Amino acid sequence: MNSERTFFGHPRGLATLFFTEMWERFSYYGMRALLLLFMVASVEEGGMGFDDKTGGAIYGLYTMFVYLLALPGGWLADKLFGLRRSIFYGGCIIALGHFCLAFPFNETFFLGLLLIVTGTGLLKPNISALIGQLYPANDPARRDSGFSIFYMGINIGAFISPFITGYLGENVNWHYGFAAAGIGMVIGLVYYKFTEKYLGEAGLKSNRILNEDEKNRERKLWIGLWCVLGILIIFVVLLLTRVINIDPRSFARGSGVVLLTCVIIYFIYVFAAEKLDPSEKKKILAICAMFVITTTFYAGYEGQGSSLNLFAERYTDMFIGSFEMPASWMQSAPPIFVVIFVPIFAWLWVWLAKRNMNPPTPIKLSMGLIFLGLGYLVMMGASMIVIQGQKPLPTWLIFTYMFLTFGEICLYPIGLSAVTKLSPTRLVGQMMGVFFMSLALGNLIAGLYAGEFDNESIAANPGLLVDLFGLVAKITIIAGIIVVIFSKPIRKLMGDVR
Repeated sequence: MNSERTFFGHPRGLATLFFTEMWERFSYYGMRALLLLFMVASVEEGGMGFDDKTGGAIYGLYTMFVYLLALPGGWLADKLFGLRRSIFYGGCIIALGHFCLAFPFNETFFLGLLLIVTGTGLLKPNISALIGQLYPANDPARRDSGFSIFYMGINIGAFISPFITGYLGENVNWHYGFAAAGIGMVIGLVYYKFTEKYLGEAGLKSNRILNEDEKNRERKLWIGLWCVLGILIIFVVLLLTRVINIDPRSFARGSGVVLLTCVIIYFIYVFAAEKLDPSEKKKILAICAMFVITTTFYAGYEGQGSSLNLFAERYTDMFIGSFEMPASWMQSAPPIFVVIFVPIFAWLWVWLAKRNMNPPTPIKLSMGLIFLGLGYLVMMGASMIVIQGQKPLPTWLIFTYMFLTFGEICLYPIGLSAVTKLSPTRLVGQMMGVFFMSLALGNLIAGLYAGEFDNESIAANPGLLVDLFGLVAKITIIAGIIVVIFSKPIRKLMGDVR
C-alpha cells in the first residue's frame, strides 16, 4: 500500500472518518456540556429559566433520542441513502441544528434539538459501519486496531470541545457556545468532502440496475419517508405555534414506559415467533439480563452531563486564583481518562487471560456497576462538604469521573462484544438495537433523576444531596453484588460464550 495513502499503517480513508467523527463528537459533547446548564440558568443570565425538573426531562429526552434514532438511521442508510450519503446528510442536519441554537428564541432551540438528534441518528451508526468496509474480510486484526484508533478520535473531540464551547457559553454568551459546536461540525463536513476520495468504493450505494419489483419497493420507501417527514413537520409547526402543548416531564416519563414496554414485547415476540433452539433461548435470556444491567449502569453514568454537571456549576469551587473555570470544563475529564486507561485495561485483560484469571463477562459487568457506585460514594463525601457550608474542590468530581470511566471500560465494550456473540446470526442487528435501547433508557432516567437536584429544595435541606447521590451508590453497588451472586447462572445461560 502506498505510504501516501496510509494513516498509521491503515487505509487513508480511516483518517477521513477519524477526523469527521472527531469533529462530530466535538459538536455533540460541547452541546451536552452546555445544554442542561443553559436550560436551568435564569433569563437574566441568558438562559431559558426552566426549573430543574423540566430541564432534566428535556435533557433526558434529547440524549435518549440520540441513541434511539440510530436504529432508523441505520435502516435508511441500508435501504435508501447508502453509508456515505447518510454520513454527509447527517452532518449537515447536525450543523443546521446547532446554528438554530445560536439564535436566542425558544422556537429555534427546540427545532435545533430535533435537528441534532435526527442528524446524529443518520451519522453516528453509519460512520462506524463504514470503517469495517475499509478492510478486507481476512484482516480482522487490523480492523480491530482501526476501530481503536477511531475510538481515540471520538475522545479527542470530546476532550477538546468543553474547553471551547464551555468558555464561550458560560463566560461570553450561551448561544456562542452552541454556534461553536456547529462550526466544529462544519469543519468535519468540509474535511469529509475534501478527503472522501480516499474511501474508495466503501459505503457507496450500489449502482446495479434494479428490477421492477425493487424499483417499486424503493419508490414505496421514498413515499413512506416523505409522509413521515410531512407528519413530523406539521407536528413541529403545531408545537412551535403553541397550537398543542406537551409537558416535558410527563412526556419523558411516558416515553420511558413506552420504551420499556416495547423491549418487553420484543423479547416475548422473539421467544414466541423466532423458533429458537434451547441454546439460543438461554442466550437470549442472558441478553435480557444484560439489558437490565446496562440500563442500570447508564442511568447513573449519564449523570455526567446532568446531575454532576449541575453539582459542578452550583456547589464546586471552580476558582484557580482569580479565574473561575466554567463548570462545563469538568466534562473533559471522562474522555481523557478513557484515552489513558483503555490501553491499561486492555493489557490487564490479556495479562489475566494468560494466567487463566480473566474474569468472566458477568463479573466484568458487575465491576462496572460497582465502580459506578464507588464514584457516587465520592460524591457523597463532596456533598458533606456542602452541608458544612463550604464548596468542595474539583478533585472530588475528577475522582468520581475516573471511577465512572473505569466502570464504563468494564461494561460497555464487554457488553457490546457479548451481545454480538450471544445473538443468533439472524438476529444480531436487532439485538444490537436492543442494547442501544438500554443506553437510551438509561440516558432518559439520568435526565429525569437530575430534576430531583432541585436548587430550592437543596438550599432548604443540603442533606438531600447526600441522599440523592447515596441512592445511586446503593442501587448500583447492590446491583453489582447481585450480578456477582448470579454470575454462575448467567454464565450457564451464555453457554460457550465467554
